[in-house]
Amino acid sequence: MGIDKSTVSRIVRDVIDSLVARRNIYISWPTNNRHIRQIEDGFFVTGGFPKVIGCVDGTHIRIQAPSRDEPAYVNRKGYHSINAQAVCDHEGKFTNICAKWPGAAHDSHIFRTSSLCALMERTHASISDGFILGDNGYPCRPFLLTPYLNPQGRQQHRYNDSLCATRVTIERTFGRWKRRFHVFHSEVRMTPSRVCRIAVACAVLHNIAISMGEPQNERDNREVLMEPPH
Repeated sequence: MGIDKSTVSRIVRDVIDSLVARRNIYISWPTNNRHIRQIEDGFFVTGGFPKVIGCVDGTHIRIQAPSRDEPAYVNRKGYHSINAQAVCDHEGKFTNICAKWPGAAHDSHIFRTSSLCALMERTHASISDGFILGDNGYPCRPFLLTPYLNPQGRQQHRYNDSLCATRVTIERTFGRWKRRFHVFHSEVRMTPSRVCRIAVACAVLHNIAISMGEPQNERDNREVLMEPPH
């Protein structure tokens, strides 16, 4: 197109920074009671689990080996990555994202040190305040429910089945997010700090696309591949 490579790089950087600066407009934790009820009802229809206000998980974004602190970015699967943790609602919108940790960081540590965890510890007082659902990579907390490791009896099995059927929403959300943005399809050859900002920018665009009813192309609409459990 006759545009210098450095110009394109500057434009992409400026757009990413502009999107990240507006993250709180498009990625926000639900506080309106009506909105919270809509999320709870939507999740209940999905898996029959009551009072769910979000599903949490982490996903790895493959990156090239960084020049600094390289071992910290090697995840449990043996490649370099950023561990991006997010919470989604019943529609697959991100309501919280934390994309700043190297691949070796554990999901439970990322959540425990997050602003969302601090918020839930301050504000969650009872069942009526709702729950976040996570997998066994997270500790069970009054506001964060996880599956039974060794379920006993019909009730615990039903609990696990309902929780897993609901929690899969975040895995599907990650799959659609990565399919929508091809930068995630292979190793991202940028510095970790830039990759983190790209992840947040793409999360903002993902939410905008859902709000506007933007369709995914035929390839995006195929069944997504789930990541192995953490």
